Amino acid sequence: MKHRLLYIPIAFLFILSFVDCAKKGTPSGGPRDTIPPIIVRSSPENYSTNFTGDEIEIRFDEYIKLKDLTKELIISPPMKYTPIITPLNTSKTLKIKLIDTLKPNTTYSFNFGKSIVDNNEGNQFEYFKYIFSTGSYIDSLKLSGKVKDAQLIAPEIPTTVMLYEAGETFNDSLVFTEKPTYITVTKDSTGTFELTNLKEGNYLLLALKEKNNDYTFQPKNDKIGFVKQLITLPTDSSYTLTLFKEISDYKLARPSQVGKNHIVFGYEGRADSLDIELLSEKPEDYISTVFKDEKTDTLHYWFKPAVETDSLIFKVTNRNEIDTTTIRMRELYKDSLKISAVKTGVLKLKDTFKLRANTPLVSFDAEKFQVMAKDSSLVETTIRLNKEYNWAEVFFPKKEEESYSIELLPGAFTDFFEKTNDTLKYSLNTRLASDYGTLTLTLINVNRFPVIVQILDSKYNIVTEAYLTENKKIFFDELSPDKYFLRIIYDDNQNGRWDTGSFLNRMEPEKIVYYPTQIEVRANWSLNETFTLK
Repeated sequence: MKHRLLYIPIAFLFILSFVDCAKKGTPSGGPRDTIPPIIVRSSPENYSTNFTGDEIEIRFDEYIKLKDLTKELIISPPMKYTPIITPLNTSKTLKIKLIDTLKPNTTYSFNFGKSIVDNNEGNQFEYFKYIFSTGSYIDSLKLSGKVKDAQLIAPEIPTTVMLYEAGETFNDSLVFTEKPTYITVTKDSTGTFELTNLKEGNYLLLALKEKNNDYTFQPKNDKIGFVKQLITLPTDSSYTLTLFKEISDYKLARPSQVGKNHIVFGYEGRADSLDIELLSEKPEDYISTVFKDEKTDTLHYWFKPAVETDSLIFKVTNRNEIDTTTIRMRELYKDSLKISAVKTGVLKLKDTFKLRANTPLVSFDAEKFQVMAKDSSLVETTIRLNKEYNWAEVFFPKKEEESYSIELLPGAFTDFFEKTNDTLKYSLNTRLASDYGTLTLTLINVNRFPVIVQILDSKYNIVTEAYLTENKKIFFDELSPDKYFLRIIYDDNQNGRWDTGSFLNRMEPEKIVYYPTQIEVRANWSLNETFTLK
């Protein structure tokens, strides 16, 4: 009996040894699923001909969901009424319910991009195309090419590429109102594209960077690129389309009174010769003046004396365009003269100090301008009024690593209403030349002149530029340490600026050629670069 009792604790310890082996934990579940969904059945089958139905079902081997469908899906040719595509949440079946009336003898393509993903891991079933034809065969022609941007080093993505069938009823104005026959989008920042399942014929080839994604050209918002001549399919040619933003046709906006003696005239398009004439009865001593807004397409119209009337009628002329407009007048406060610096802080040695005013400046007293260096010595200045933008430009010689205080004594400026300024003070400073870098540029293969050579920052703002009428080395100094774009503009109309194109006139923008890489400028560093144009 005693021997049996000894076996009990031994047996108990033996059982506990097995219990200790059963540790808590989370099952690993095996390796992560990386395989995208697989189609097991389509009804009708992909690449079907003589299609007459209005529903399509595509069955997958696992549950799928649709991600960013409105952004990813491309239906070519575009449909007037968007099909209903499900699932809204998740399912093993993708369904397409057609609402639009299909065109006869036409091949349709549904490119789902990256919108189809599996429900669990989000694995993408990339660029799946479902294609069918309402005719007896599938169109199989292709067209490829590249999209560039006239002003940017790389085009924005995605950009829509379109073909309009040039049949008997085709005309250029259709691009403003009608959807194209075929569409695709650029694949990446290289701008390459491919249009597939096309039928033979003559076509207009376009590229649009759209704001509304409605597949029609809206000049106010969209960029456009085109091939001048109609193309004929089939073809082995590859095409390059250059995107540009057209200047809108001139249009006068509704003017508005913003002050007792101040009316603003907004406009769209180019208005180089805008003239404003008051048609209403006015006092004998009535005078007016205008200046441009520095940021918006607006003219500031100032007049005196104030006119006691309910409304004023103006004639606004821009070249051959004449508008007559009526402005209801309100009882508003009179503007008082306010002056501010366009830029303060650090000024480069060759920069000009500018002051802006809210009311028109008419004169200045140079004796009441004082520019003083940090050693209290006075610096000789030259003042000039820029009537176009209502700026005062203050020129004075500057030294490296120097501080300057600028003081305007009362009466330095007189405005349109004979008001003068109070005392104004501004502080400026300059840096050492070694804080900046320089660039010496040599151009090769420039095939015509004049050209504009521009250096731009990373946001494509112009930092500095040079105008060349003949080939010679260019020296840029006082460049802040940064990475820059470098480009050449062929100024073919010799007006000193880049000019855009026009679709209806089949006029392409002036050509811009970019240096292939950004240029890094360092402090106290002199670069020598050779730009070989292709």
